[in-house]
Amino acid sequence: MDLQGSFHVYDTTLRDGAQQEGLNLSVADKLTIARQLDGLGVGYIEGGWPGANPKDTEFFRRAAQELDLRHARLAAFGATRRAGVAAADDPLIAALRDSGASVVTLVAKSHERHVELALRTTLEENLAMVRDTITHLRDSGQTVFLDAEHFFDGYRSNRAYALEVLRTAAEAGAEVVALCDTNGGMLPDWVSDVVHDVIETTGARVGIHCHNDTGCAVANTLAAVDAGATHVQGTINGYGERTGNADLVSVVANLELKLDRQVLPAGLLSEATRIAHAVAEVTNVPPASRQPYVGTSAFAHKAGLHASAIKVDPNLYQHMDPIGVGNDMRLLVSDMAGRASIELKGRELGFDLSGDRELVTRVTDRVKELEQRGYTFEAADASFELLLVEEVEGRRPSYFDIESWRVITETSPAAEAVSEATVKLRAEGVRYVVTGEGNGPVNALDAALRTAIGQAFPEVAKFELIDYKVRILDQGHGTDAITRVLIETTDGESSWVTVGVGHNVIEASWGALVDGLTFGLRRHQR
Repeated sequence: MDLQGSFHVYDTTLRDGAQQEGLNLSVADKLTIARQLDGLGVGYIEGGWPGANPKDTEFFRRAAQELDLRHARLAAFGATRRAGVAAADDPLIAALRDSGASVVTLVAKSHERHVELALRTTLEENLAMVRDTITHLRDSGQTVFLDAEHFFDGYRSNRAYALEVLRTAAEAGAEVVALCDTNGGMLPDWVSDVVHDVIETTGARVGIHCHNDTGCAVANTLAAVDAGATHVQGTINGYGERTGNADLVSVVANLELKLDRQVLPAGLLSEATRIAHAVAEVTNVPPASRQPYVGTSAFAHKAGLHASAIKVDPNLYQHMDPIGVGNDMRLLVSDMAGRASIELKGRELGFDLSGDRELVTRVTDRVKELEQRGYTFEAADASFELLLVEEVEGRRPSYFDIESWRVITETSPAAEAVSEATVKLRAEGVRYVVTGEGNGPVNALDAALRTAIGQAFPEVAKFELIDYKVRILDQGHGTDAITRVLIETTDGESSWVTVGVGHNVIEASWGALVDGLTFGLRRHQR
């Protein structure tokens, strides 16, 4: 099936997505993301605007040598020629021509006010700019798509002119005219009506490019496809300026899984979760846990009623099997948990609790009692597993016995504060007294604790604290409030989260640190 011919999935993460506030991609980042997108099976990857900035020019130069794309074609983005300058003489058009990209996506003005105010030229000259640039690039052997910028707003302002821009582009040889909701203000029914009109009036192949300012970017994209669009643009994880672009994973998952339209090569949608998270690592933008389809919470179940039903049939509270997008179902243990939640979560962690009603009841009651005191286990699987082991085996896993710990923080007007922690403990029959320093009390405690334990268990050297979250639970109590700390630890191969609660942040942190090292040692030693 020729998906690139019958339906286009066009990713613009590297150009439009990179305009997101706080997102800054190096050339190496863009090459890495391009490989991931190709692994998802998208048909086109928009690499950037060669000639407009050195980074994008360098990207296309290196892409020609370093990218071996199996599914996607690389597209260069650029604008139509300048007013009053021949396309052959415009240096930015030359950069597109020389980029090495087989596809060029041209942005053109389709809103009369933008032509007159932004380009400062006439409506007739804008049409000539569209026609001449497309013809020139086509004659150079490149495929040309047109992005009609601000199309929907332009259509409302002057329908005849907006349509004439599309007609001119199609007649000049543009294979797709993409209608851009640049300001993101449209709703699905409005998009559907306009797309119907464009197709009937111009006969052009129509694409859709939506922004998410109304929260409808994915819905608007699907409405356009339903109205006849056969080219969809979006970004992985919905990256983009302001509120972002249409999330391409949600778009293609809805098309394939809900509307039974194959738009990616067979089997590649199951890579969606892995790829979405891998790209998030490169961008250094934490993945949204509640992101449809690929978020860590997309198939997470917390309420006891849900868990009871899922125990009978997982599909009773899930709209699809998460394996279709490479995700997984998760059971969250919380004060809302019933016996079924505990039983299912235990099975997930490798414990068969189905034959012991008393044990399940005991664990359930203990979870609810601890959460009443401020603990949370829905985000701290490692701490819950330690609790479960304690109830199943009758004792909590322990590889060291804490004798005492203390922290001192010293500062002076001319210097930064320095913390010093002392930990006394026994491990493997030996008493250790260790002092550690850090830029804060938790950092110092962490250093002292892992140094002491590491003398008995060398594998602790692999453990590293990679995330630390603090939450004040009863803010009305001011500085006397209960504090909850979540700590994520890694051994370089996987990570785990533990929770601690106390009357101050140091006490809470200590509990989470001890659990984190205990869980890691259990995984490695026992």
